Amino acid sequence: MRVFNFAAGPATLPLEVLEQVRAELLDWNGCGMSVMEVSHRGKAFVAVAERAMADLRELLAVPTNYKILFLQGGASGQFAGIPLNLATAESTVDYLNTGQWSKKAIAEAKRYCKVSIAADAGGKYCSVPPQSALQLTPGAAYVHYTPNETIGGVEFNYVPQTGGVPLVGDFSSTILSRPLEVSRFGLIYAGAQKNIGPSGLVVVIVREDLIGKARPGTPAIFDYKAMADDQSMLNTPPTFAWYVAALVFAWLKKQGGLATMAERNRAKAEKLYACIDGSGFYANPVAKDARSWMNVPFTLADPALEKAFLTGAAQSGLVNLEGHRSVGGMRASIYNAMPAAGVDALIAYMREFERTKG
Repeated sequence: MRVFNFAAGPATLPLEVLEQVRAELLDWNGCGMSVMEVSHRGKAFVAVAERAMADLRELLAVPTNYKILFLQGGASGQFAGIPLNLATAESTVDYLNTGQWSKKAIAEAKRYCKVSIAADAGGKYCSVPPQSALQLTPGAAYVHYTPNETIGGVEFNYVPQTGGVPLVGDFSSTILSRPLEVSRFGLIYAGAQKNIGPSGLVVVIVREDLIGKARPGTPAIFDYKAMADDQSMLNTPPTFAWYVAALVFAWLKKQGGLATMAERNRAKAEKLYACIDGSGFYANPVAKDARSWMNVPFTLADPALEKAFLTGAAQSGLVNLEGHRSVGGMRASIYNAMPAAGVDALIAYMREFERTKG
């Protein structure tokens, strides 16, 4: 029996996509082999790769002067790839710190260049700094931020203005959840395992004028120009993840694109937050103007009931609701593939648990 999987990542995938993968797994396109067994340079797989790139460009309305790369190493690999490509060892780069993924990006960047913390949300990282609080470095190589902190459930409700300095965004947990004005960014990157497909793949969307400047010693598979010149096939790419991503992009188009997904995602989040706010039993720690659509953390009035809450939830087919080990509590990740029925089932369970335990 399929459960409602609220994991932060690897996360739930669209059932329709999984069913297609199952149907094609042993004999893909009538070739008598799995897609995992075919050459990445063969015409059939190249067509998949090209279609995935075209569909992603269409979904996000990516301008023609941006390259789309399908790479390995996950988003964490790009914590190093970005400074290696966009900065020198003597460059100053600005980072906004709003939680644990920001901190990881900052720690890695410090190995390659001079990092200035342009803003730090501080405390328990339950809010984002306003534009007026950003202390940007004139002439910085780039400004990096994490639009959505998956662990803390904290999301920017604006795109930072950087005065012409390239803006870099880690969109791992929000990409494809709503329309995005790509032209406001120098570079966007996103790990696949939340809204794109299986883990092992990262998408990088980078403005053409920013590539071709990788510092000496940069591994070829981290050099954006080298990868762009070879259509992300300088080495053997994660073909299965790329294939599934292509199916997810096609599924998104079939749903009506990102405007439709935005309506659905907003509605799911609003219902869940309304349940939490309307209760004296549950609470969300995030400032209301910084609440994530994708990751909803919440606590119980009595932490001693958490184990019982999780056990009962699992018995009701609601799994992976435990909060990240660093913050505790609960967390419901409600990405694109989480149906409204899953959120409704969670809300019904929460209300019944409160009625019997509160």
